Amino acid sequence: MRIDFVSDVTCPWCAIGFSALERALERLGAEAQVELHLQPFELNPGMPPEGEDLLRYMARKYGSSAEEVAERRAVIGIRGAEVGFVFGPRTHVWNTFDAHRALHWAGLQGRARQLKRALLAAYHTRGENPGEHDVLLRLAGEVGLDIERTRAVLEGGEFGSEVRERERHWQALGIHSVPSVIVDERHLIQGGQPVEVFEQALREIAAGRAGD
Repeated sequence: MRIDFVSDVTCPWCAIGFSALERALERLGAEAQVELHLQPFELNPGMPPEGEDLLRYMARKYGSSAEEVAERRAVIGIRGAEVGFVFGPRTHVWNTFDAHRALHWAGLQGRARQLKRALLAAYHTRGENPGEHDVLLRLAGEVGLDIERTRAVLEGGEFGSEVRERERHWQALGIHSVPSVIVDERHLIQGGQPVEVFEQALREIAAGRAGD
């Protein structure tokens, strides 16, 4: 079973969805042989390197007041706790293109899931800039990637065209919101769903495959 998880690092529902999906896969265990591929999506591809204040960003993009942002954060915090993910104080939104390049590189080394977890925690739990090279290098080292090779990737602009191509690919297929989970290139599950929803959907798809 192939699973493509399309997401952005600074998307809170992506953090919830990724944690829930991983828990669902743990529950499935050996019942389904899964290839999980992490796919890039930028919520704010035009975001400058210095980023933007979160409240200003939410007001500009969604028309949200500070009170509405606080209410949404409370809901997100509860949903995160349900899947074991901790949300902390996030005050800024950042550009994530270099984070996606690093994830592409990590995928070639078989460490994409580990770096994804580290990036989500860095931003959503600790409020760090996931596009800052020093942060990316530290996380790369923590998940077992070669730091100097990662530095060369970041400073040299490697895998930029690959990330852009993947982004265009998913947009051309109609993916305009994240997280989006595509199973076997034909079944779509959208949003930060609970563990049980992912588990049931994957079991039904696996059963359908067995019956083919």
